[in-house]
Amino acid sequence: MKIFLLANPNSVHTKKWVTSLCEKGLEIVLFSLHSIENNYYAGLPNFKSYSLDYNNDLNRKDSKFKKLSYLTAVLKIKKAIAIEKPDIVHSHYASSYGLLGALSKFHPFIISVWGSDIYEFPHSSFIAKKIIKYNLSKADQILSTSHAMAIETKKYTNKEIEETPFGVDLTRFMKTTPPRIFGENDIVIGTIKSLEKVYGIEYLIEAFNDVVINNPEKSLRLLIVGNGSCESELKSRVKELQIEDKVLFAGFVNHSEIVSYYNNIDIFVVPSIRESFGVSVIEASACELPVIVSNTGGLPEVVENNSTGFIVPPQNSKAIAEAIEILLNDKMLISEMGKAGRKMVETKYNWPICVERMIDIYNKALKK
Repeated sequence: MKIFLLANPNSVHTKKWVTSLCEKGLEIVLFSLHSIENNYYAGLPNFKSYSLDYNNDLNRKDSKFKKLSYLTAVLKIKKAIAIEKPDIVHSHYASSYGLLGALSKFHPFIISVWGSDIYEFPHSSFIAKKIIKYNLSKADQILSTSHAMAIETKKYTNKEIEETPFGVDLTRFMKTTPPRIFGENDIVIGTIKSLEKVYGIEYLIEAFNDVVINNPEKSLRLLIVGNGSCESELKSRVKELQIEDKVLFAGFVNHSEIVSYYNNIDIFVVPSIRESFGVSVIEASACELPVIVSNTGGLPEVVENNSTGFIVPPQNSKAIAEAIEILLNDKMLISEMGKAGRKMVETKYNWPICVERMIDIYNKALKK
């Protein structure tokens, strides 16, 4: 089976899908508007790529230039499809790559919605909303990583939407004992997210400050892994609160090295204002960490409240602080929730099962 994927080649999720599907014997042709970084896919069996290197073109403000870039991309996609003769075209991302897939007019055509393509793009303009509706109307199958996002996608289509959650490689994400970033007696609260407004990191910082004030006898640390446009603002707030000595901004960490950071954390927090799924949450649970998440988007789907962690109201630092303090005062609960989280991920989000599910979707698409 040959799959023509339209996707960002540098996304962690694209890399996982491509690598796993190739290893399962599928032929993958990856077509992208961006150049591949670090020669990532070199040596991968059953793999071929077309990269247009439109990085700079698509960042230009000139809308006419962007339209021209997409039109030329469609022509090149049609040519590549004629050469490769795939069985299926699959767009990962409903807006940009979804449009390219729709305009290719190839069938079977599958669209996977990812997040901002559904939660943000349709609200950016009347035309953007029309584009999403058009793209979805041309798809033979629509896939979503969460039930919450499937409901959001239903605003733009009447078609059935199948849920295909991102899974976790349990042979990588597990409880280990890496070198400690902090002291042996430190209790580490942490998060691994992009430092963007939508992920609500400021609420975690405020909560951490409250916990520090309420627990002066404990050696507490806050580990924030990730970078983004809010970094300087968040660092300024940490300075204002005079907790610089207790907070570490670790910056961007490559996904290949991220497991050791999870295992330097005792309590994992995702205080997002909006979240389509919550991959970092299931990665943390796989590493046997209790998790605290906002009651928004797909996050409640990946946490069993009071079992694998706590679900708290969004944009509520007091609720986050209260949940942290419950765990601080009960080491047994930290362990129990961590083990329950691992078991949940093994049951629901084991990556090989997710891959087999995608292959099954492909097989069914070919039979329709």
